[in-house]
Amino acid sequence: MQITLCDLKKPNFRGYNSIDMKTEKDNPKGQTSFNQTRLNIGEETCDLYAYKETTIRTIAFWTLTVLTLGLYRLLAYWIKSWLIKIRFEPVSHDHADYVLVKDTHGTKTIKRIFTTVCEKGQAFFVRPTRNGTLEKLNHIRYFTYRKIKYIWYEKEKEWINPADLDSIAPFNSYKNCAADVIGLGGEEVVSRRNIYNSNTLILLLTPILVILVKEVLSPFYVFQALSVGLWYSDNYAYYASVIVIITVGSAGYAVWATRSQEKRIRNMVGDTVTVMIRRNGQDISVDASELVPHDIMILPSHNFVLPCDCLLVNGTVIVNEAMLTGESVPVTKASLKEADECGPDIRLSSEHNRHTLFCGTTLLQTRNFKGQPVMAKVIRTGFSTLKGQLVRSILYPRPVDKDALKDMIVFIGVLGSIALCGFAYTVGMMISRKESLKHIIIRSLDIITIVVPPALPAAMSVGVMNANSRLRKKKIFCTSPTTINVCGQINVACFDKTGTLTEDGLDFCCLRAVTVNGDGKAEFTTEFEDLDPAKLSGQKANLNVIIAAASCHSLTRIDGFLHGDPLELILVEKSGWTIEEAVNSDEETQDFDNVQPTVLRPPPEHAAYHPENHEYSVIKQHPFNSGLQRMSVIISTPSEHSAHEMMVFTKGSPEMIASLCLPETLPKNYMDIVDEYAQRGYRLIAVACKTVHMNFARALKTPRNIMESDLEFLGLIVMENRLKDITLKIINELSIANIRCVMVTGDNLLTAMSVARECGIIRPTKKAYLITHSKTEKDDLGRSKLYITESVSSSETDIDTDSEVKAFDKKVSLQRSTYQMAIAGPTYTVITHEYPELLDRVTAMCDVYARMAPDQKAQLIGALQKIGAKVSMCGDGANDCAALKAAHAGISLSQAEASIAAPFTSNVPDISCVPEVIKEGRCALVTSYAVSKYMAAYSLNEFLSVMLLYNDGTNISDGQFLYIDLVLITLVALFLGNTGASKKLSASPPPSRLATSSFYFSVLGQLALNIATQVPAYVIVRSQSWYVPNPEELDNTTTMIGTAVFYTSCMMYLGYAFIYSKGYPYRRSIFTNWLLIAIIFVIGLVNFVMLFTNISFLMNLMGFIKIPSWDMRIILLLISLSGVFISLLYEHFFVEKIIAVHFENYLKNRRLRKNDPTIPAYEKILVSIGNSPLWFEREITNYRKETMESKC
Repeated sequence: MQITLCDLKKPNFRGYNSIDMKTEKDNPKGQTSFNQTRLNIGEETCDLYAYKETTIRTIAFWTLTVLTLGLYRLLAYWIKSWLIKIRFEPVSHDHADYVLVKDTHGTKTIKRIFTTVCEKGQAFFVRPTRNGTLEKLNHIRYFTYRKIKYIWYEKEKEWINPADLDSIAPFNSYKNCAADVIGLGGEEVVSRRNIYNSNTLILLLTPILVILVKEVLSPFYVFQALSVGLWYSDNYAYYASVIVIITVGSAGYAVWATRSQEKRIRNMVGDTVTVMIRRNGQDISVDASELVPHDIMILPSHNFVLPCDCLLVNGTVIVNEAMLTGESVPVTKASLKEADECGPDIRLSSEHNRHTLFCGTTLLQTRNFKGQPVMAKVIRTGFSTLKGQLVRSILYPRPVDKDALKDMIVFIGVLGSIALCGFAYTVGMMISRKESLKHIIIRSLDIITIVVPPALPAAMSVGVMNANSRLRKKKIFCTSPTTINVCGQINVACFDKTGTLTEDGLDFCCLRAVTVNGDGKAEFTTEFEDLDPAKLSGQKANLNVIIAAASCHSLTRIDGFLHGDPLELILVEKSGWTIEEAVNSDEETQDFDNVQPTVLRPPPEHAAYHPENHEYSVIKQHPFNSGLQRMSVIISTPSEHSAHEMMVFTKGSPEMIASLCLPETLPKNYMDIVDEYAQRGYRLIAVACKTVHMNFARALKTPRNIMESDLEFLGLIVMENRLKDITLKIINELSIANIRCVMVTGDNLLTAMSVARECGIIRPTKKAYLITHSKTEKDDLGRSKLYITESVSSSETDIDTDSEVKAFDKKVSLQRSTYQMAIAGPTYTVITHEYPELLDRVTAMCDVYARMAPDQKAQLIGALQKIGAKVSMCGDGANDCAALKAAHAGISLSQAEASIAAPFTSNVPDISCVPEVIKEGRCALVTSYAVSKYMAAYSLNEFLSVMLLYNDGTNISDGQFLYIDLVLITLVALFLGNTGASKKLSASPPPSRLATSSFYFSVLGQLALNIATQVPAYVIVRSQSWYVPNPEELDNTTTMIGTAVFYTSCMMYLGYAFIYSKGYPYRRSIFTNWLLIAIIFVIGLVNFVMLFTNISFLMNLMGFIKIPSWDMRIILLLISLSGVFISLLYEHFFVEKIIAVHFENYLKNRRLRKNDPTIPAYEKILVSIGNSPLWFEREITNYRKETMESKC
C-alpha cells in the first residue's frame, strides 16, 4: 500500500515491509548479501546494508586521505561506495554500527546506528508489536532516516518504525480501550517517549556554514575553485575575479534559497500548543510536544489545531481538513463507540478515517455527551502523523529528471575527452621544446579549463530562472524551479473535473420524484424545478423526498452560519428549511445517550404537509464515505401513534442507492433515466428512505448496513456542473499540440464522459468505448468478466468481437488511434489485480477515469509514468494531493496548505496555467540545450585558437582572453535565455534528452567548421611577405598571428549567438530579445573597430600587433563571415532538418522494430494496437489460452 497525503494507508509489514535476509551460510563464496535488508518507506522501497567500523579500516581510510592531500576524502564524499569499501566492513544487522540506505532513485545515505541501554532505576523501554501489545526491553538499537526512527526487531530481523506498527494494530485493540478514561502513568509516558521521541514537527534551521559547505563541495564548485586557482597563478586575475564573484553570488543565492525554503516549511509547521490530557485519572495541561501514543487528550470546544493524529473516543467532532485535502468543507467525525463491529484480523486503516482526527486539521466544533468532555486517543505523533508525512515529502522530494543529469555527465565526458587530447598534445609538444615544468603544468591544465568551461552550470540555469520569473508574472508560482525543465517534456496532461474543468459550485436543475401509477408500480414524475410540496402533491409524489433533501446532509452551524458541502447548502436553501442546533438540557438527553440532536423545521407555508409539531430531530448521522458512495441520517418523527417512530434517509450515487432499495420501489426505466441525465453531463444524487420502529438506544446501536438496507426509493436530484469558460479552448490547444488530455474524477462514468465530450477530451471525430466489468460473472480463470461497449449519444452498442481486426500500416511508426476509451475506478481496480496483462495498454488508451478514489488517482499517475509518459496533474486540491505530488508537474489551483505538495500553484483558478507551464518548460528546456551548445562551441573554438597558437609557440593575450570570456561569452550567455516562450504550443515536442545525435552533430560539426575557418586564416597570414615570426618565448602573447586568429574567432563567437538563438517553434524570435540584440550589435561594432582601426589604447589593452595590409583585414573579415554563414546553414539545414528530423526518426523507428528498451512503453503500445479496440478481447483470449496451456 502507499501512504498518500489524502487517504492514509499504513503498510502491512508481512508483505509491505518485507525483508530478504540471508545468512553467511547462504553465501559460501563470500558474497555480502547477508548484510542486506529491504524496507518499504512510504512510497519508496529502500535497500539497507549493514556495516561495522573497524580500527584497521579507519586507519587505512585516513592514511589514504592524507597521502592524497584530501582528494580521496572528497571523492568518497561524492561516491559513497568508495567510502564504504575502505572504511567499513559488511556485517549482519545484529552487529552493525552503520546502515547504508539506498532509495529507489539510487540516492545513498549513511546513517549511524545508536544503542540506548536502560540504566538501573530507569523505566524499561516498551515497543509495540503487530498484535497491538507492548514488549518490554532493557535496550534498543535504532537509526533515524528522514526524520523517522527505525528500531531493530531482533526476532523478526527487521528495521521497523514503531508508529507503523501502531497504525496497523488490530482495530479492536483501539475500540476496546475506548472506555479507558484513566490515561497513561508516568513510567509508561517515559518509556513511550524513549521509543517515539517528542511530538514535534519543529525544524531546526541548518547552520548557514553547513549549507554553504555542502553547496561548495559539489563537483562543479570544486572544479571552479581549481580553475580560479590556476588562473590566478597564471596572472589571469581579472576573469578569475569575475568567476569568483559569480560563484560567490551563485553559492550565496543557493544558501539563501535553501534557508528560505526551510523557514517557509517551518512557518507552515507552526508552533506547539498547550493541550489538556488525562494521566493517572487526572486532567493536566502540558505542551503538545510531550504527547505520546495512547495518551488521552481532552479536546476544547472549538478553534483548535490538532497537534497529532488521534482517534475520537466519544462525542462528535467537526473539523476542517483543508490543510490535507485542500477542500474547506467541514467534516464530521464519529467516535469509536459508533464504529461497526469487526473481527480480530481487521487492522486500523483508511476505512476508519471517519473516527480519525489528523494533525494539522482545525477543530471547528465539538458536541459533548451529557456531563462528559470530548476525548481522543493519540495514535501517531511527530513526523509519523499525516501532516508529518506531508512535511517530509517537501523536505525530501524525489530527484527531478535524472536522465538530464546523466546526459550532462556524458556531455562533460565528451568535452573532457577532447580536453585530454589537447592536454596530451600540449605536454608532448612542450616537453619536446624543453619548457619548464611550471609552464607545462599551467598551459596543459589551462587547456582543460578552456574545453570544460567552469561557468557552464550557471549559464544553463539562466533559462530556468527567466522562465520562473515569467511564470510569476502570470500568477503561477513554482516552489521547485528544477521542475520547469521537466515541464517541457510533458506529453500527458491529467485534470480533475469538479472545480478544475468545471465550476466549483453546482446549480440545482430539477427533481425527478417517484409516484405510484394505477398498476401499483413506481414511475418517475415529470421534472420539478423547485422543492414545492404543493406541486409534488399534484402528481401524487412521495413528499419524503423533500425531507430527504433538507435533512440528509452534514451541514453544521458555526458562529451562527451554516457550513458544509456547497451542494448540500444549495439543497437546503432550495427547500427553504431551517436548521437549529439545540442547546444542552436534561430534557433533550435524558431519553438517549447521544449527542444533542439537530432540529429541522420546514418553512411556515409548507406546514400543512407536515405533522403538527412541524419539526424533525436528527439523532444520528452516518457521514459520507467515498467507498460506500453514500451517507445517511436517522430522523426522529414522533407521532401520536408511536413515540419511537423514526426514519432513515439515505443519499448517494444512483448505482449504490439502487442496490440498497427494494426492487418494487424502483421505476422500470430507472437506469435509462440515470444514463440519459449522465450523458447530458448532469450530476445525479439518488435519495431513499425507510421507516423504523425502535427506541433511541437501539436505533443508535444498530449497524449502519442494517439501517441502510431495504430502502424505499424517493427520487433523483439533478444538479448541473457547468464548464469553465476557458476549459474548451485550453483542451483544444493541448490536443492540437499532441498532448494527451486525461480526465480523472470521482464522478459517475457517463457524467464524466459527457463532460469529456463537451470540453474536448473526447474528440468529436473519434469513437469512445467504455470498459466495464461484471460483479457476478467469472471467466474460466475465475476472473471478473470484462466488457467493452461503444458509447454513443443515446445508447451503447456492444462491439462485434467476431469481426476482423483491420490491418494497419506495416511500417513501424507512431500512430494516432481513431478511438478513445473510458473506465471507472472499480473496473480499473479489477484490471489492476486480475488482468495485469492489460494494465499498461488500458493506461495508455483510456482518457477518462471516473469514480476514482484519491489513492487511485495517484496510482494512475504512477502507471502512466511507468509506461514512460511525462505527466502533469492539475487539480483544485480537493482529494488531488497525492496525484499532484506523484506527477512530474503538479499544478494546484488551491491556496490551501495541501498545495505545497505540488511544485506549481496558480492564482488563476482555471486550467489556463497548464499550457503556460508547458510553454515555459519547453522554452527553458531548449534554452538549456542552446546554452549548452553555445558554451561547447565557444569552448572548442577557443580551444582550437589556443592549440594553433601553442603550435606557433605563443598564446592568446590576457586582454583577448578577458574580452572573449567576459564580454563575448558571459554577457551573451546570460541574455541568451531572455527570449520568451512561444505563444503557440507546437505539435512536435522538443528533444527530451541532451545526449542526442543532433546535439553532437551540432557541437562536433561546429568544431570542424572552426577548423575550416581558423586554419586558413592562420596559414594565409603566415604566408604573407610582411609577416613577422613569433618570438621564441612562450609567454610572449603580443603576436601578429595571435591578432589574426583573434579577429577571425571573434566573429564566430558572435555568430553562435544568432545560430543558437532559434525562436520558432518553442521560443519567440531573437528580435524580441532586445537586450541580446543590443549586446550583439555593440559587440559586433567593437569587433569592427578593433579590426579596421589602430587605436593605440585598444592595441595595448588587447595585445594586438598591427596587420599592415588592409586587404588582409578584409580577407580575415570575409573568412570569418563565411564561417558564420556556413555554420548557420549547417545548423539550420543539416542538423535541424536532416539529422534532428530524418536521421533521428530513422533511429527511433529502428529501435521500435528491435523493441529497444530505451523506447518508452507507451509508444510501443500505440504502435502495436493499431486503430481497432479489438486488441482488448484478443489480449484476454491469448492470456487465457497461455494460462490454460501452462496448467496442462
